[in-house]
Amino acid sequence: MTLFDLTNKTAIVTGSTRGIGRATANRLAEHGANVVISSRKSSACNQVAEDINQNWVKGSAKAIPIPCNINHKEQLRALVDGTLDTFGRIDILVCNAAVNPYFGPSADISDEAFNRTMESNVRSNFWLCNMVISEMDNIQGGSITIISSIAGLRGRPLIGAYGISKAADMQIARNLATEYGPNNIRANCIAPGLIRTDFASALLEDEEILSERTASTPLRRIGEPDEVAGAVVFLASDAGAFVTGETIVIDGGVTVV
Repeated sequence: MTLFDLTNKTAIVTGSTRGIGRATANRLAEHGANVVISSRKSSACNQVAEDINQNWVKGSAKAIPIPCNINHKEQLRALVDGTLDTFGRIDILVCNAAVNPYFGPSADISDEAFNRTMESNVRSNFWLCNMVISEMDNIQGGSITIISSIAGLRGRPLIGAYGISKAADMQIARNLATEYGPNNIRANCIAPGLIRTDFASALLEDEEILSERTASTPLRRIGEPDEVAGAVVFLASDAGAFVTGETIVIDGGVTVV
């Protein structure tokens, strides 16, 4: 059990009021970490933090809400500062919040949608990672996990810009791992396949796409948020202490066939 023990550690999870982010926050708290719940809507953050405090936390750990729009640098700074004001340290960062405002051929995406995708999925992660790393230096260690996607590993006809942004996230992790490894700071990506979340609703609600994906997946099903959350706990804990710069694929086998 001690391999996965997160007692006395503090985690920030962006986009943690639903889907993969919420499942991740639940499981980090279950393993003993303080957890900062963050998304754009304060009411949703409050509700999730309350639920975690009632049902998931262990020992003296607790969850607190800090709303944040990841597209605004000053709000990311406030997220980091608010975490430090409450807990005094940041051991774990999970960059989960992302957008996919366009679903269709790459040639038809508007400049606005393309820019929004890159700003939310790449620039905000770059900003937040750099802010948190300076604090991880103070405690001589830490774990950063960026939730990427298998869309960053292969070409897809309807989510091209999203795939570009997710490939960039993998490179962010590789760069951070190389630069800050000597400081005992690890950075990794997780690349999920199709997971049952609101974020993936455009794919889940298309019966043809869903049927095709299920049939082409060796496990013959789509994934669940908890099946990604477990890998985040692994990377954040001593069990993952020698893993850095990697992209862990969690897709039911889609990318191996």
